[in-house]
Amino acid sequence: MAEDIRQDKKANFSALTEHNNNGVTRTSGLASNKAGASKKLVIKNFKDRPKLAENYTEDTWLKLRDAVGAIQNSTSIKQWRTCAPIKSPPHSTSSSVRSVRTMSRPRYTKSLDSLSFLKRMNRCWQDHCRQTIMIRSIFLFLDRTYVLQNSLLPSICDGAVQKRTVDGILEQIERERNGETVDRSLLRSLLGMLSDLQVYKESFEERFLMETNRLYAAEGQRLMQERDNDRVISYLDQSTQKPLISNVEKQLLGEHMTAILQKGLSILVDGNRVMELALLYQLFSKVKGGLPTLLQHWRDYIKSFGGEIVGTPEKDKDMVQDLLDFKDKMDNVAQGCFNRNESFINAMKEAFEAFINNRPNKPAELIAKYVDCKLRAGNKEATEEELERILDKIMIIFRFIHGKDVFEAFYKKDLAKRLLVGKSASVDAEKSMLSKLKHECGAAFTSKLEGMFKDMELSKDVMIQFKQYTQNQSEPSQMELTVNILTMGYWPSYTPMEVHLPPEMVKLQEVFKLFYLGKHSGRKLQWQPTLGHAVLKTEFKEVRGKKELQVSLFQTLVLLMFNEGEEFSMEEIKSATGIEEGELRRTLQSLACGKARVLNKSPRGKDIEDGDRFNFNNDFRHKLFRIKINQIQMKETVEEQVSTTERVFQDRQYQIDAAVVRIMKMRKTLSHNLLVSELYNQLKFPVKPGDLKKRIESLIDRDYMERDKESPNHGLSKLASADPDIAPPRLSLTCPTPSSPLPPCFWGPAQRGPVWRPEPHLVLHQPSQHHPQGGLRAGQAGSWGWRSLSGGWETAGTNIR
Repeated sequence: MAEDIRQDKKANFSALTEHNNNGVTRTSGLASNKAGASKKLVIKNFKDRPKLAENYTEDTWLKLRDAVGAIQNSTSIKQWRTCAPIKSPPHSTSSSVRSVRTMSRPRYTKSLDSLSFLKRMNRCWQDHCRQTIMIRSIFLFLDRTYVLQNSLLPSICDGAVQKRTVDGILEQIERERNGETVDRSLLRSLLGMLSDLQVYKESFEERFLMETNRLYAAEGQRLMQERDNDRVISYLDQSTQKPLISNVEKQLLGEHMTAILQKGLSILVDGNRVMELALLYQLFSKVKGGLPTLLQHWRDYIKSFGGEIVGTPEKDKDMVQDLLDFKDKMDNVAQGCFNRNESFINAMKEAFEAFINNRPNKPAELIAKYVDCKLRAGNKEATEEELERILDKIMIIFRFIHGKDVFEAFYKKDLAKRLLVGKSASVDAEKSMLSKLKHECGAAFTSKLEGMFKDMELSKDVMIQFKQYTQNQSEPSQMELTVNILTMGYWPSYTPMEVHLPPEMVKLQEVFKLFYLGKHSGRKLQWQPTLGHAVLKTEFKEVRGKKELQVSLFQTLVLLMFNEGEEFSMEEIKSATGIEEGELRRTLQSLACGKARVLNKSPRGKDIEDGDRFNFNNDFRHKLFRIKINQIQMKETVEEQVSTTERVFQDRQYQIDAAVVRIMKMRKTLSHNLLVSELYNQLKFPVKPGDLKKRIESLIDRDYMERDKESPNHGLSKLASADPDIAPPRLSLTCPTPSSPLPPCFWGPAQRGPVWRPEPHLVLHQPSQHHPQGGLRAGQAGSWGWRSLSGGWETAGTNIR
């Protein structure tokens, strides 16, 4: 029924237009003047696909040209349904648009002078709305089809009319500045048109301001060189030249420095207008106070632009690269335009340091990750020389960071992954970066990082000895074992995980443990299965010969299960391997859902569910002999980033405590303000006054210090001291036990010696060989005694263990 209605409407429309080339046989219901006459329409199917005439497009565009011209000339013409058929093949819509462009171009490329063009443009704008509605009615079909599908195609008007209009307006403004009379009402109307079209700022204002800066800079230079020099030469005394030029410079530049810089400096720098910036520097250097004013605006611009780079979390992914590009650009301006002025270079450094540290910690973290990305890619993306230049640029940005300990924490974590997983593309680049950090921050900053490299080198030597050791065994193992021995203090902490290893692996581990502890007695080995990997040999039915699979230790444990059975559920695999559930899901996903699917999963899917079952994929094929199956790595979560940052803050607290005790041991008594000032001088990371106050209060609560009772209102603090007139009390020293969690003798976090608290003004010291003023840990042998910090008595005690 709906189709019949549509066909009836089409037939009635055809009757109205008397267009009967569409194969419709009809008797018009409108042909008869008899009221109520009932006529029947018969719709027959097309026998053949209807075809348009070969020259239909050319004829159509002739009609359209006449139609557009008639509308613009305010004459009448009959036209309908002309654009619709040209959209259908074989007629090209792009050729149709070219025809529109060709038809329109003569109307805006006629040889009119700019003023005549502007007047015509203003007149056309008055008729624009009415005429555009009519023209749009003709080209409505193209608007609904071609324009929607090709929305990126620039407007025909945007191509020339807008540019020529703006050029004409600027030309009229320049003429007025040169003293000529212009039609201001015309300019006001045209600028109102640009404002109504919402293109005023982007098309006119920016160019207008740039031209203004250029004009006044050039005009000032010309006036000074031509007019006043000519006067001096012609009739003024030579002594007048210098004060005359000074007055001209003051009036043209000195009185308008702030306005010129506020409106033009950012535009010149953003547009990389090197010549204009050099001229600006040259002119401002001649004005009293010009360079300091330019310097201040230069510094403010860098802070503003850099603050947008650092302070926008959505741009964190590109922050470091944007900072490097911005630094290169500012270096070029300072050296090429500002004559390598040392003040401008120092101001640039101060501005970079200011805006980078407005967002604490995040830039340091992202710089560490950027270095990790470059050192992972290594020579794949750049040559050794290019990589070295990139690292040098990164170190320049690194110097501006206050929280270098945050960088060190994230850099150490990423370096550990590169070394242990073998992702570092260049050992030379790694050592070069380490050398740069050592030169910048000192040996203490890189001591742990150097220890990581040393562990890797020592592990190679240990493995050579271990292979010789296993060759002398009566029953050598069929497996090869490589162990990296890591010093716990150098490397990041890893969560220990107990997994169920095959008996062959356990036996080989025990052999290595026996070998290593035999050479290094007193040491303890803690295995980290999360960092292990293996190479397995296997055979597939559809592949001739064996294949080698390079997999992680968790992947190894899963694959070895299929030597004992054909199919396992996820719960069975979890029970047999002991792998944590989240890690097991990622492991199974890499084996059954990745590119190299050595396991089949049922039911199929990309995610691992509890009820899934797995079997070995005997139909697996691959062209390579050794196949690396990438473990699906869990992306660093927000919690992990927060955990790393919290460890940094905890280390900072220990450093603050140690610095406070160190200062107070040297000064004995010190006011709170002076103590805070000393801490700022000694600490190498940013810290707030409130944080320092909390740490000082914590030390007072733990009796490391006490407030001066003689002047409590002044907030004076000093180390707790012993009264020389009071004999030392009798004490029994005990070590912490579950039944005695708070013994009289205990250790504080600063590790400055055990503290005894029966009286608030006494401090117990426990000397040792390496720490004469205290430092003997529980479980070590040594002697203890009382010592007055003010010096009055000292009593030795018995040995404790």
